[in-house]
Amino acid sequence: MRSLLFVPADSEKKLEKAMASGADALIVDLEDSIALDGKAQARQGAAAFLREAAADASRPYLVVRVNSLQTGLTDADLDAIVPARPDAIMLPKAQGGAAVVHADAKLAVREAVAGLPDGHVKIIALATETAAALFLAGTFAGASARLSALTWGAEDLSAELRAEANRDAQGRFLDPYRFARCICLAAAAAAEVPALDTVYVDFRDHEGFRRECEEARRDGFAAKMAIHPAQVPIINEVFTPTGEAVARAQAIVDAFAANPDAGVVGIGGVMFDRPHLARAKRLLARAVPET
Repeated sequence: MRSLLFVPADSEKKLEKAMASGADALIVDLEDSIALDGKAQARQGAAAFLREAAADASRPYLVVRVNSLQTGLTDADLDAIVPARPDAIMLPKAQGGAAVVHADAKLAVREAVAGLPDGHVKIIALATETAAALFLAGTFAGASARLSALTWGAEDLSAELRAEANRDAQGRFLDPYRFARCICLAAAAAAEVPALDTVYVDFRDHEGFRRECEEARRDGFAAKMAIHPAQVPIINEVFTPTGEAVARAQAIVDAFAANPDAGVVGIGGVMFDRPHLARAKRLLARAVPET
């Protein structure tokens, strides 16, 4: 999974367009893009969309961003969407592993009522949206078998920090948000799940967006979220390994396979050790299309 596109749950037109966007996953949003008095209607729209999309054999991975546990709206969200069989929920403002445990319990009850297998609905946690969450990011490891990825966000965090901005004049994140980004990467590695990079809100700035995608891939993020369909092709291109990169990774894997007891192998005058092997295997795994 390379690209995840946010789509408001109350827009049938945007949901239909998103299905043709080429995104690997859609995040049907019940949270920030929906006004409070529109939540009930948006839940109905999300459930209807999920049921219809499930019949499409080539459909993307379907995620629903529910409202945070702190709002008291999560139960109504889950009541509406779990029977429609989403692949995952996105849990905003997740304050550590305890929040995932709490969401897991809510999902388990509703799966049983809906006749779904236990653990069918996975959880993607937004790990850095509150100041408190930054101090709890290390607690996601082992919280739940449902946890499938961690991601981060700067918008809610900047509001909580009372900041005037979260990016500089060149569009790069300022230090508090780069710290949150690093925390997400480390927390995901500790929990042994992929890290997903956050959104780039200036969807007309393709150059800046591509740069941020490339930096995210370089640093270890497995995918990136999008707020506009025009961003999806850039994400997919950047996060799809090139033929050259695949060949280089395969050469490292082959060299270690030929020398299974070696700690270091030489290829073309360059030495590669076991961490390079692990990196090569991860790249090859990303190069294989998901089915």
